[in-house]
Amino acid sequence: MLSGLLKRFTGQKASKDTAKKRLQFSLIYDKLEVNDTTLTDLQKDIVAVISKYFEIDKKGLELKLKRDEDVSALVFNTPILQVKRKKAS
Repeated sequence: MLSGLLKRFTGQKASKDTAKKRLQFSLIYDKLEVNDTTLTDLQKDIVAVISKYFEIDKKGLELKLKRDEDVSALVFNTPILQVKRKKAS
């Protein structure tokens, strides 16, 4: 009980919540027929494109697939450190 209160106040997630989230993502990937290799390749491509315009924190990025009954969404979240400025010609 005390550990549950501490986790709630410190923002730590219970291991059951983490396991549930992983299972949900696995089920989404299965429904969309997306494998880990495809997601890894997609993440690399997205990072390459975004890196042309922004300096990003590659350690803080997150790629998620979300699915409702009718719609699937790809959510890519990354901290932007600064905008890369193009030099005037």
